[in-house]
Amino acid sequence: MTKFVDLHLCAPFREAERQRKMIIKSCELGYRLVGIPLPPNASRDDVNHLREICGEAGLDFVSRVDLAPKNPRELLQFLRHLRQRFEVVSVLCASKPVARQAAKDRRVDLLSFSATRQRDRFFDGAEAELASKSLASLEIDMAPILSSDGFLRTRLIASLRREVAIAKRFHVPVTISSGATNEHLLRKPHDFAAFSMLFDMDSSLALRGLSEVPLALVERNRQKLSPDFVAHGLRVVRRRDP
Repeated sequence: MTKFVDLHLCAPFREAERQRKMIIKSCELGYRLVGIPLPPNASRDDVNHLREICGEAGLDFVSRVDLAPKNPRELLQFLRHLRQRFEVVSVLCASKPVARQAAKDRRVDLLSFSATRQRDRFFDGAEAELASKSLASLEIDMAPILSSDGFLRTRLIASLRREVAIAKRFHVPVTISSGATNEHLLRKPHDFAAFSMLFDMDSSLALRGLSEVPLALVERNRQKLSPDFVAHGLRVVRRRDP
């Protein structure tokens, strides 16, 4: 059975009732794992609270932080202090230098771009080549497509069509997330897969972006955050005392 994932469920922080509604709705729509962005200074209690709500709803919770660095130096500082605290790290690439640094840094999981400022979308061949080596994934949020209209939606879909083509050419994994800020922007995984045809993702590729791709990312990071992790391919094996 396919395990569907929404790595960008933007449930408002510290609004417990809205969080609960979105989490329950996600489960009802068929998701089994959700990533909820938290502020960098979120406490362990904040994380445990969300994990508890998700657990009650039947969902696996993934802690996520969305970084928006002004320059590569600030990105490196963020990664140095936050990488070990969150299971998923996303970077909003608002400039070409930040995009290049994020794409080549193995501590970055998801590359994100502005949905409203088309001139700030820097995913090109050079970016994709770096991302293909670092295992970073291009994240596509569906909420901006649903909530926009007219020329803005047309431009966004055109940009996504170009970026998906580049990702395919360089074998960069694509993650499809809701990006929803309320329950009305949530859809079933197969509905999002159907919407993805607008930017030339066939059904099988889109469904992988809603399941296998983000799930593999989470599992890889959980292994790295495990106390038994040493390096890629190396783990501490603990034996029971005789």
